[in-house]
Amino acid sequence: MTFPDVYMSPRLLAPGGAPADLPTHEQRYGPLPYGDPVALLRTVAESGLTGRGGAAFPVYRKLASVAEAGRRTGRTPVVVANGAEGEPASCKDKTLLRLSPHLVLDGIQVAAAAVGADEAHLAVEDGASYLESALARRDDPVAVRVVRLPKRFLSGQSSALARYVGGGAALPAHQDPPVRERGVHRAPTLVQNVETLAHLGLIARYGADWFRSAGTPAQPGSALCTVHVPGREVRVVEAPFGMPLGRLLPLDGMSAVLVGGYHGTWIPAAEAAELRLDAGFLGAGVLAALPADRCGLAETARVLRYLALQSAGQCGPCLNGLPRIAAAFRTLAAPGPQGTTRDDLARWSGLVEGRGACHHPDGTVRLVRSALTTFAAELDAHAHGLCTATDATPLLPVPHEESRHA
Repeated sequence: MTFPDVYMSPRLLAPGGAPADLPTHEQRYGPLPYGDPVALLRTVAESGLTGRGGAAFPVYRKLASVAEAGRRTGRTPVVVANGAEGEPASCKDKTLLRLSPHLVLDGIQVAAAAVGADEAHLAVEDGASYLESALARRDDPVAVRVVRLPKRFLSGQSSALARYVGGGAALPAHQDPPVRERGVHRAPTLVQNVETLAHLGLIARYGADWFRSAGTPAQPGSALCTVHVPGREVRVVEAPFGMPLGRLLPLDGMSAVLVGGYHGTWIPAAEAAELRLDAGFLGAGVLAALPADRCGLAETARVLRYLALQSAGQCGPCLNGLPRIAAAFRTLAAPGPQGTTRDDLARWSGLVEGRGACHHPDGTVRLVRSALTTFAAELDAHAHGLCTATDATPLLPVPHEESRHA
């Protein structure tokens, strides 16, 4: 993985692409101030920081909610740093943890101070030993335990994380009450993406105005993006919100761009050329450019099969609905008669949406609907037995899994 493109002075990623050890980290960023939790929460609110895990929820509101739940219930809150990154097309969090582990660990301490936690966990699929070594070199107020997660798409879902950290299976649960009120050991639990925590570690040092010096007034700050372009190495870049997408990936000769990852949306390249980096669609931070000589329907069919296999198998919308949707889309991806398949897809999508224990069905349906719209002309060509694609090389990474619980 290389970092050839610089879109702003680096905030999160270590300059030069070399991991920063603790002395280098402390020399670069200086000491970590904690201060008064009330003042810290006020600074976070003024910064406008939103979550970088996909939902873009205001971090201040999440911190304040967990702290309040702790006071109301009398239970000491727990912090869980989410470094799962089960999204196959994303490697931003893994890159951040490899290059700037201490910035994430700083953010965990800041979050613990803000919500009044005395227990913290860092949940990851990869790199656990490296992170344990980094932790061993620190002397933090709150001890952090590294949790090794199973490699599954849904392992990083907040209720699944809380379950697993508490000793259960890494499976989503109906969130009533939500994890922020009752999570690990039934205590109020802050589950926060590791990139978000790294930003938090910087805001605690440099303040709200510094954070807002990048991005836009409505969406301040920067975000890490995993960029996929055919013929190039997959790369992770840091870019400010508001940057034109055309500066992050080439759009000439492309038919569409996938934004947000496998729970994201396909956007026609011409439309993407008019867009700027926006938290509203960034999702898992994935940007993938699809060349005009590739079949977007075939790409989507591959992803949908993977998503169906990644179902937790706990509720009907996932267990029954997603395999049907994936099979129907596979029919559309193959040139030939389509029968009632398009109508079936629309009906099944409506039936699973909003009915799962987590948002897995909703994200899958979002991808389906965007593909049906963006690749409508190709759908019509397929219905007549034709495919305009001339290159069958896959663009998007799809793990080869034969079992739902592999």
